[in-house]
Amino acid sequence: MIIDVFAHVLPPKFLAKMQTIEPEILDYFPYMKNPLLTDLTQHLASLPAGHQQIISAVNLNPEDFVDPEQAAQLCQAANAEIATMVQANRASFPAGVAMLPMNNIPAALQLIETQVVGSHDLVGVQLFTQALGKPITDPAYAPIFEKLAAVGVPIWLHPVFDTAKTDNNITFSWEYELTQAMNGIVAAKYFRQYPGLKIIVHHAGAMVPFFSQRIKYIQSAENYADFKKFYVDTAILGNPQALDLALNFFGSEHVLFGTDSPFGIPPVGPTAVIEQAVQRMSITETQKQQIFSGNWQRLMALQAD
Repeated sequence: MIIDVFAHVLPPKFLAKMQTIEPEILDYFPYMKNPLLTDLTQHLASLPAGHQQIISAVNLNPEDFVDPEQAAQLCQAANAEIATMVQANRASFPAGVAMLPMNNIPAALQLIETQVVGSHDLVGVQLFTQALGKPITDPAYAPIFEKLAAVGVPIWLHPVFDTAKTDNNITFSWEYELTQAMNGIVAAKYFRQYPGLKIIVHHAGAMVPFFSQRIKYIQSAENYADFKKFYVDTAILGNPQALDLALNFFGSEHVLFGTDSPFGIPPVGPTAVIEQAVQRMSITETQKQQIFSGNWQRLMALQAD
């Protein structure tokens, strides 16, 4: 079995609620019009045999559109909807990832406690590189990192555009934003403040593996060691040599199979291409199995402890 730890959905009831708030909301995010996000029948049919997905919502974040109380209500309902999708399709979706209202930190902490801690349906929380125009390492968001570390719940770190920039593009901007967020997390010493912190970074850790020697010689030895504490996925649309680089830096136990499906390669996503790339990596068969499922199982076992 191959477990994709970073696959996306757009819960249809949640989308309908967001469309009552902003009827043209999908026009702001044309890539979210992909029917595989909302049509569960099509989504399941697109899943290759022998594959499972850990599902997380696309970056349609309530705090960008509504007040703190309504954002909390929308996230709570969306999380319940994702949990129901998991429960009804456990053979395909072993687990899901929760949303948080980033304009309502007390409610976010409560949702972690009530919807994620101890749950077999929602086993983590998705955060983005920025929230409300501030970096995810803004002190306002520190209580979320502290809480998740304390309860042993992983973070899925996903990029978003920095809206202050005028030259954003889907090819490179997200990789830069991920790298900056990782650097910010390390600079804030979160791994040292919160020893139980676990963060799965999208897109194979972005620029970090390629520029790891710049980190080694420009930053402190403590920072260099902290960069290695991130977990990363394989969602770079192939390229086994780049995946080798990621594994060499982060270690064979910190790389998990992830695709960003259904995005990247039409019509059903890049799963086949990324699986082939992992198979072509210059690593042992044991390490490949770690990537495909073993590291996910180990991470969940650590959470259970």
